[in-house]
Amino acid sequence: MTIELKDASKVVRGITHVKPTTLVMETGHFNVLLGQTGSGKTSLIKLMAGLDPLAGGQIIMDGQDVSKLSTQKRNISLVHQFFVNYPHMTVFENIASPLRVAGMAKSEIEGRVQEAADILQLGPMLKRRPQQLSGGQQQRTALARAIAKESRAVFLDEPLANLDYKLREELREQLPELFAGRGAVVVYATSEPEEALLLGGYTALIDDGVVTQFGRTAEIYRKPATLTAARVFSDPPINAARMTKSGAEARLPTGITWTMRGQAASLPDGEYTVAIRPHHVQPVQAGPEDVPLYGVVQVTELSGSESSAHFQMGEDGWVSLSHGVHPYKVGEDHRFYMDAGKAFYFAPDGRLVA
Repeated sequence: MTIELKDASKVVRGITHVKPTTLVMETGHFNVLLGQTGSGKTSLIKLMAGLDPLAGGQIIMDGQDVSKLSTQKRNISLVHQFFVNYPHMTVFENIASPLRVAGMAKSEIEGRVQEAADILQLGPMLKRRPQQLSGGQQQRTALARAIAKESRAVFLDEPLANLDYKLREELREQLPELFAGRGAVVVYATSEPEEALLLGGYTALIDDGVVTQFGRTAEIYRKPATLTAARVFSDPPINAARMTKSGAEARLPTGITWTMRGQAASLPDGEYTVAIRPHHVQPVQAGPEDVPLYGVVQVTELSGSESSAHFQMGEDGWVSLSHGVHPYKVGEDHRFYMDAGKAFYFAPDGRLVA
């Protein structure tokens, strides 16, 4: 089973929401759509699900052109970030609803509902109504409905966004197992890079209605093809600054220099953009070749066991993310250290060159 988009696009009242997109997604792994809010993830899902019309191009499911088929005829399931369950129905009836619409036999409906309920630990709650459930249980009900339907495509549009942290972590770990071996193409939209990495599989980076890169999630993270892709796949935001290369020396506008090594050292002299993720900018020196940076701390945040500091260095805002609690003071100069060996180098047109 595959879902193939061939120059698929979406236009609403003259405004392009999805630019011509060509993409092939398969079974056996999660297909993650990663992008910021408003980047086009939900618009792309609505096109594939048949909820919005195509402005151009085609959508092919398992070799069949479904571009003009209704949502019902595409045999898909869609789980939103909001808990979309029928309030007047019990949990059993909610899970069974698409099976009844399909005219399935009562015995088969009961078997499928029970199996899905057992997988999602909803067995004791089948006689309850949605308002008697917690948020996590309501979202489990929506997921159980998608599993019981045995659709050929399952679209999960930020399904964990409205759950508390603990439930989000729990369901995130379970999701790959829930859909493993079911033969459906699973498409998962998220704005969180960490979530994409945890789910694995393949990821499509989306920015302004365009898929900027698609491939194995870990490979894209390690080697973003463009500066835009690197920015999409980084939270907190990736640090980026103009730099000049002369010989093996890299120089920032602030005068900070370091020696470029490996493939980067062989680049032609000229102007580039250096980019480095916040966790490679630390408040303490880890190695003798770490590059010292100096900046004025603007904002500090403490999240669990991590500390982050936003600091101004020349015209650029930088971010450091490190383990432990660090005594930053807003408004004061602070020294940080950059692991230049983890830096990306981009050409003026945004292409990754080293």
